[in-house]
Amino acid sequence: MDLTIIQKFAAYSLPIIFAITVHEAAHGYAAKYFGDMTAFHLKRISLNPLRHIDPLGTIILPAALFFLQAGFIFGWAKPVPVNFSNLRNPKKDMIWVALAGPGANLLMAIFWTIVYSNQLLFPSIGQSFVGVMAVAGIQINIVLMVLNLLPLPPLDGGRVAVGLLPYPWASKLAGLERYGFFILIFLLATGLLGAILSPLIRISQSIILTIFG
Repeated sequence: MDLTIIQKFAAYSLPIIFAITVHEAAHGYAAKYFGDMTAFHLKRISLNPLRHIDPLGTIILPAALFFLQAGFIFGWAKPVPVNFSNLRNPKKDMIWVALAGPGANLLMAIFWTIVYSNQLLFPSIGQSFVGVMAVAGIQINIVLMVLNLLPLPPLDGGRVAVGLLPYPWASKLAGLERYGFFILIFLLATGLLGAILSPLIRISQSIILTIFG
C-alpha cells in the first residue's frame, strides 16, 4: 500500500528527530564520562527531543528538504555544550566525545536496518509505514554519521582531526572552526558536499545492509 505524502512525512519525522537529538545526547554522555559536567548541569544529557530541538536545523530544514525531494535529508540540533578543558585528558578525550555522536548514528542505522529486515513481523496494515520509517532511519543516520565525520571543524570529524594532529597542525585546523559553517554552506550550495558524501553514504549503507540486513 502506497503512503500519502502526509503519511510519509510522519514516517520520516520520528527517525529524523531522534537521529539528531540522540546524536547530541551521546556527546553529553561521553563528556560526562570523561569528566566534563557542563551538559549534565544544563540538563542536556537527555533523550527528550524537546531539550535538543533547533527550530531551523531539526524541523524547518529537514521538512523543506523532504518536500523538495532533495537527494538526501540532514539537519542539526542545538549543540550540546562541552568544555574540553574539563576533560581529564583534553586532547585525547576530545576524540571520544566527538566520536560519540556519529557512533550513536551508526547504532541507530543498524537498529533501523534490523527493523527493515523484519517489517513482515508487524501487522500487515502497518508494514508499509514501518518500512518507510525504517528506510528513513537508515538514510538519515548514515547521512549524519558520514557528514559529521568530515574533517572540518566544528563537525565531529574536525574535532577528531584536531585531537589526532600534532600541535602546530591541530591549532591551524581548530582555527577554521569560525569559518566551518560557511564552508559547509558553500559546499552544499555548489553541489560539492553531495559529490563528497554520496559515495561514502552508498558504501556505508551497503556495508550495514550486508551485515545486518
